[in-house]
Amino acid sequence: MYGVDGRKFQRQYKNSISNFKNWEQKSHAEEWMLYPQNLSERLSLDEVALSDGELYTVLTSKNAKGKKGSIVAIIKGTKSETVIENLFKISRKLRMKVKEITLDMAGSMKLITKKCFPNAVQVVDRFHVQKLATEALQDIRIRHRWEAIEKENTLLAEAKERKLKPEIEIFENGDTRKQLLARSRYLLYKTREKWTSSQKQRAEILFSQYPDIEKAYNLSDGLRKIYNQNFTT
Repeated sequence: MYGVDGRKFQRQYKNSISNFKNWEQKSHAEEWMLYPQNLSERLSLDEVALSDGELYTVLTSKNAKGKKGSIVAIIKGTKSETVIENLFKISRKLRMKVKEITLDMAGSMKLITKKCFPNAVQVVDRFHVQKLATEALQDIRIRHRWEAIEKENTLLAEAKERKLKPEIEIFENGDTRKQLLARSRYLLYKTREKWTSSQKQRAEILFSQYPDIEKAYNLSDGLRKIYNQNFTT
């Protein structure tokens, strides 16, 4: 707004317009906030990094679809004891109405759900499952890459000692084994349909050399397709 002192407006908003001084949760807002009126039958429980990377446990209602009325609870930290203690401040009658909670695979999240929402079915978040599958695939690639680096370093050292030109294997796309494993990183995150022509060639070489990477990729990609599938009735 033209001609309005920004700092003055900020003070006025905080002290008068927003009614911040009379906010009932002001005294404990840095530690926990509860909005039991937003509780619904289907919830999501997750860890979120807010200011300065500080972790908070956040409980949201799926009914609100990320809009106003989504937040049920924000609790500082991720310790199950602390989260459970604060969620118990919501009446048991309301908590017993929850039928489903989507969460990650952390044991603490499962315990929180079991203790606070005993009637709720626990549904593992698809993105956490897919992330674990992708990480496992990349771990296999990285392990092979370190082996290739070690082998190449040994070959170079031996060639230097014998004063010979090192015979480093080069594949038909111009990659050395070490380069093949490094440059394959991003294609393993993608579906086959999204590979470029050079990525298709690289993947073909990679899978022929490392069947375990191909097997892990097929499992990860298959899982992705299951989640992305649209079912109609």
